[in-house]
Amino acid sequence: MKQVIREHLIDCSDQEKFVFNLICPECGKVWQSTPAGFSKAGEDPRTESKRVVFYLLYEREKKRAFDKAVEEAGHFFNLCPLCERLVCNNCFLICQEIDICRRCAERLQETGEQVSFAGWATHEDHCGEKTG
Repeated sequence: MKQVIREHLIDCSDQEKFVFNLICPECGKVWQSTPAGFSKAGEDPRTESKRVVFYLLYEREKKRAFDKAVEEAGHFFNLCPLCERLVCNNCFLICQEIDICRRCAERLQETGEQVSFAGWATHEDHCGEKTG
């Protein structure tokens, strides 16, 4: 599942912070990772060699933040074994026979309890743009 999350995370990072979004294809709600600040944010590299160092630091910190976002997203999303979509916990049902997404449950006329929706706030925007 981590690989699927990696493929679907959207990079909304800037020069100040690292942040990643994931959009549920079922309900359209946007989950956002916990922002992580860049250690050199606001500093001005005055030489070419400092720019190289800042770039390398930025890439290293961004990779760490991305890996952390993948782990974090795993608590709020599930992979449907039938349609193989990555859906939020609100759109994923614990059914008697098999746990599946809401759409597949409707199609198969299965009922179940949603995993949960507690623990993260939905975002009205996606990388600074309105969704909807």
